Amino acid sequence: MTITAASLIRWSGLCAAVAGLVYAGIQPVHPPDVLASVTTPAWAVLTPLKTVMALLFLLGTTGLYARQLHKVGWWGLIGYLMLSLFWALQTALIFAEAVLIPPLATAAPRYVEGFLGIFNGHPTGTDLGALPAIWNVVGILYVLGGLIFGIATFRANILPRWAAGLLAGACALTPLAALLPHAVQRFAAVPV
Repeated sequence: MTITAASLIRWSGLCAAVAGLVYAGIQPVHPPDVLASVTTPAWAVLTPLKTVMALLFLLGTTGLYARQLHKVGWWGLIGYLMLSLFWALQTALIFAEAVLIPPLATAAPRYVEGFLGIFNGHPTGTDLGALPAIWNVVGILYVLGGLIFGIATFRANILPRWAAGLLAGACALTPLAALLPHAVQRFAAVPV
């Protein structure tokens, strides 16, 4: 089997497509980010799936960037790096949700409530160290990385412009989702 740049880019496109389907598909069925959800079967299935999804997004985003490398310029590189750093940090947080948080649900429920409070907007005052600051950086990377990468992709005119515009627009509008109830906020992720 001969591995070529074109075949790697095609495989990364498949990774991006699968990750996008998982990302959109889990939103309506994701359990609430509360302590009682952490030990449910839905949590046990969805959080590892989300971990794989985040890794697939890393691969997919790399392929999207590689496909249009010579046309997206510095802004494309900046957007790619921000979006990739977002998915790398997000992978670590999702991995913690999948592996570390369930056993702590009974041993340290206050810590788990504080951890989940980062995501659901109900902080508990529990000392979580740098995690709240990391979560704020993750949000900024998502919004700016997606916006910049989407605009650079749109301008490069190699990949479908409607998809690039949707990425940029959805990421730019993400801060407005904070005005919605947490249960509805998840649906704002579907266009991405």
